[in-house]
Amino acid sequence: MKTERLVKMANDIGNFFNSEIDKEVAAEGIKNHISRSWDPRMRAAIIAYCKEDGAELSPLVKTAITKLAV
Repeated sequence: MKTERLVKMANDIGNFFNSEIDKEVAAEGIKNHISRSWDPRMRAAIIAYCKEDGAELSPLVKTAITKLAV
C-alpha cells in the first residue's frame, strides 16, 4: 500500500478521535485502533514514515504513531 494512502487513513482516524477533549486519550485511541486494525506491514510503513519525516501526519497522529513504535 502506498504511503500516501496510509497517511490519509491515519489522519482520518485522527480526525475521528480529535473530538476527544483529552488528547492523550485520543492518541491512545488512535494507537489502539491502528494496532488492532492494520496489517503489520501497514503499521511498519507508517512508523517508518513518521520516523523519517511525518510531515503530512497531524500532530495528534504523530503522537499516536510514536507511542505505537515503542
